[in-house]
Amino acid sequence: MADKQLPKNYVQFRSRYKRLAGAVDELGKAARDEGPLDEKSAQLIQLAAAVSIRSEGAVHSHARRALDAGASPDEIRHAVLLLVSTIGFPAVMAALSWVNDVLEKGDA
Repeated sequence: MADKQLPKNYVQFRSRYKRLAGAVDELGKAARDEGPLDEKSAQLIQLAAAVSIRSEGAVHSHARRALDAGASPDEIRHAVLLLVSTIGFPAVMAALSWVNDVLEKGDA
């Protein structure tokens, strides 16, 4: 993904705090490498976590990453819909709008 598609604040953080950004990257990689889940499953789980904490930026990021890992738009939307009984209808509706921000850019 080109830097122009990344949020300005994120790009600035990575530029200003290179060592910390690298450490965060390595922590995420270490967590993924510890278990048997494939990348698509891992991204769908992280997407659900982002939805649960109502982090629009993280929802955008993990929806893109899930697509890149081979998840279909239907799988991405389903991962969000599964949360309706846990986090509630309004939160799921907001998250679906954030997911659609990503999916509709690629006409998915």
